[in-house]
Amino acid sequence: MIEVSITLLIFSMLFGFILGIISGLTPGIHVNNFALILVALSPLFLEMGFAPFYIAVIILSNSITHTFINIIPSVFLGAPEADTALSVLPGHALLMEGRGAEAVRLSAIGSAGAVVIALIMAAPLGLFFLNIYDTIYTYIGWILILIVVLMIATEKGEVIQGQGSLVHLKFKAYAIILFTISGLLGVFAFDYEGRMSPLVRFGEPSILLPLLSGLFGASMLLLSLMTRSEVPVQQESCGFALSQKRIVRGMVTGSAAGSLVAWLPGVSSGVGTVIARLLVREEKDGDSPREFIIALSGTNTANAIFNLVALYIIDRTRSGAMVAIDRLININEWGFSTVILLLIIILFISIISYYATIFLGDRIAGFLSRIDYSKLCTAVLIGLTLMVTIFTGLFGFMIFLISTPIGMISSFAKIRKTHAMGVILLPVIIYFFWGNR
Repeated sequence: MIEVSITLLIFSMLFGFILGIISGLTPGIHVNNFALILVALSPLFLEMGFAPFYIAVIILSNSITHTFINIIPSVFLGAPEADTALSVLPGHALLMEGRGAEAVRLSAIGSAGAVVIALIMAAPLGLFFLNIYDTIYTYIGWILILIVVLMIATEKGEVIQGQGSLVHLKFKAYAIILFTISGLLGVFAFDYEGRMSPLVRFGEPSILLPLLSGLFGASMLLLSLMTRSEVPVQQESCGFALSQKRIVRGMVTGSAAGSLVAWLPGVSSGVGTVIARLLVREEKDGDSPREFIIALSGTNTANAIFNLVALYIIDRTRSGAMVAIDRLININEWGFSTVILLLIIILFISIISYYATIFLGDRIAGFLSRIDYSKLCTAVLIGLTLMVTIFTGLFGFMIFLISTPIGMISSFAKIRKTHAMGVILLPVIIYFFWGNR
């Protein structure tokens, strides 16, 4: 057990919490950026009396808080990252109903529920995956192909009476086209990622910033401007009308998806959100988007927790934050009691992050009610464009311009935007079949 100072421990948790709010609310700034900076500054922290353990606590607190807060720019600004890209559409739908704050609350409860489920299941799932890890690694490419097949096979498109029994094949063809186009764009972007020349370097630039900002952010904002959408008055404080059964089902679904991808090499939590989307049943009661928001947020938070469990159980890092923590604390020196302490820290941070997310969501919803949405969309589009150019350079800007119209295909074809996640899935599949030899 590492000897800890309660004062330094609390300070580290709160510092990480503040960093999580900053990274969660600011598009383009990711947990990995802060993690790399903190590792680089670790000698300075050591001189100030901060042992590596406290820096690891800062990074862990940052990563957990981020999974709660990052829903806010996705719902209110349409500015996603890999973890929240698929939440843009259902979140925007609730926003246009005047229930943007509800979308944030749904996300918060999904993340909070995932924490409870993940902590309960950490030990049994850890032992389970320890025994089957080699098998999973061998067949990871085929597992991802199965996910893609299920994505396309379950696409039904827009149901209109009188279309005929075979019309679903048309929508499946659209889904294949969108998956292929976005996937090829992803392959191209990742192959030439080294051409990015950011004007301002903040950590390592990620090609996912222009890709996802175009596919899931700018495309939605442009459609809103084209249709002259007006955001109704937002309910500043509201609960949500969703049965307890659907809430729990969303939590379990998200936790299952997040725990699964945490063990898969080369697979991000963005793929976990695709799995969560497949597991959430589409029903005609209008509650499916709400359940999906719960599941998606649960996926991201559970993934962050199980990344830590995977690091301890199989000595494998599955995220930038865990890479940083592993550099700070040698895995072979960890005791089980230290892991328990880190899980308790996760629980504490999750509680304050839950209330912080709801607080910020309610305040932003109230602010949004008093401004012109068209002007906001225009401002966010300009902001996304500047952010992409600043952090990824002209190459990133080009990718952003190409990905934006591709992201609009799903709306015109009346299919799920999930298929645009081919931008991540196809490059990963190609890597495991041809690049990992």
